Amino acid sequence: MAVRLFRRWLAALCLLPAGLTAAAAEFRTPSITAIRVEWRAVVDQLRTEIGTRPAIASRFTFAGQRRVPAWDPRSTPALVQLNAINASMFAGIGRSPVPVLLPFDTAGYLEGEADGTQLPLSRYQADFRPADLFHAGPAGYDAVFSLLSGSGAGLPSRTFARPVEVQITGSILVYDLADPLGGQGEPVKALAAQFPDMRRFIREGYVRYAFTRFGVPYVVSIQCLDSAPRARRLACREAYPIAERFLKALRIAGGQPAHPRHDIASEIAERPTAVSPDFTYYAGGDIIARSSVRRRGGRADFAAYSQIRFPLEKAPAAIRSQSFGRKKSGEGRGVYPWRDNFCEARSFQVGQCAAGFGHQGQDVRPAPCPPNSNSESSCHPRKQAVVAVRDGILIRSLKQQAATLQINTRNEHIRFRYMHMNPSAMDADGILNGRRVAEGEKIGVVSNYLDFPNGTSYHLHFDIQVFTRDGWIWVNPYTTLIASYERLIRGRGREIGTDPPAVAAVMHALPQSVLRRSAAEGGEN
Repeated sequence: MAVRLFRRWLAALCLLPAGLTAAAAEFRTPSITAIRVEWRAVVDQLRTEIGTRPAIASRFTFAGQRRVPAWDPRSTPALVQLNAINASMFAGIGRSPVPVLLPFDTAGYLEGEADGTQLPLSRYQADFRPADLFHAGPAGYDAVFSLLSGSGAGLPSRTFARPVEVQITGSILVYDLADPLGGQGEPVKALAAQFPDMRRFIREGYVRYAFTRFGVPYVVSIQCLDSAPRARRLACREAYPIAERFLKALRIAGGQPAHPRHDIASEIAERPTAVSPDFTYYAGGDIIARSSVRRRGGRADFAAYSQIRFPLEKAPAAIRSQSFGRKKSGEGRGVYPWRDNFCEARSFQVGQCAAGFGHQGQDVRPAPCPPNSNSESSCHPRKQAVVAVRDGILIRSLKQQAATLQINTRNEHIRFRYMHMNPSAMDADGILNGRRVAEGEKIGVVSNYLDFPNGTSYHLHFDIQVFTRDGWIWVNPYTTLIASYERLIRGRGREIGTDPPAVAAVMHALPQSVLRRSAAEGGEN
């Protein structure tokens, strides 16, 4: 009887004015621009670079077949040959649909191989060590190189906690963000001839060099402190000569034309139709009052940036502040409702937050343990598994307490970062650069590390970065996490404050058993 009443209520609900029962905004997929690559210019540039050593140039064929599509490998045989040569050092380099620029002198390497005078690999890479990471895929490529302190004139002589890491990304996909800080920067005189449109700027904890070559956006970046030098910490000004050495050494190392791409339009994201009986959440951007920098508030972002698996192995789980409101507002009790904590007050630069500073992601906690549980219980937070949200490649060096999962597909170029897990445990488990993981695979457990044990409460920090013409930018993962959690529990959550009064009254009047039964039946259809 109760189920029939519930169904009648649903039917009557459909007769209410349009939009009355809708959420504040539908979740949407991101809008992405696809780049067109100028491959003729690439081949011309490769011919120039190889031509400095005539004996090596004869190994390359620059005249391709005329009656094949531009994306056919036979149209650019020199690139096919280049990929075959460099694949032994940069696995899968031919999968990149954009020209791969790396600080690698292919012609010099081949010449040394031919005359028997081949030097260590770093000597062909402007003294940068062999790549810590190289990953190419349908969206482009990413690489990480490192330089030891004192590896050349004009570079910082101080000893740092770890080698200086330089990242480079070239992408055929660019995420379209409403970005108030986008496009800013200053020219670099020392590199103006080689990169006429280059911009240098410090953003979100990195000094970045953004430029366009062959129609493709590239960004080179180094993590640094925008301040005076500190003990064992790299200041951004100290990073300038390292980045410029890297940029001056860039040459075409590979890549191959692919089928033309089309822009990807934003669409309404898929969500379960069955209703969860208990999952509730505040709207995106509705952070705890006065918890942001200069009280500028949160950021309402309704983009579900990717269809992911929820990053904790099992439900229930909570998204809530780990820094504000737990004692007075009840934010620390229970699991629901969830509340956005992107843009909470932090010292990190976050361009998507109104104040320019804030929390770069979301804090996620496992459900509280029962009162009678103990430290050996499987419920204890430190035993709650953290899993890969997608099939992807890990970016993480030894001893780092953050692990980044990178996704590179035909329609996505996106990163997911996990923080506060135990660095020693991750080292022992091989959670390191280049490891491939499958969606749902365990990559760690919830912990409380920052730069040291007990540095935080027990929780997982989870964030999302997407590639733009300014490089990798942090975006609000709240909506993406809501959608992933709904898939995990197979039920659609309810946004607090969006139900009309009549709807809310009926929902609260019905027994929870009826709601659960109705949700279960709806999930079977």
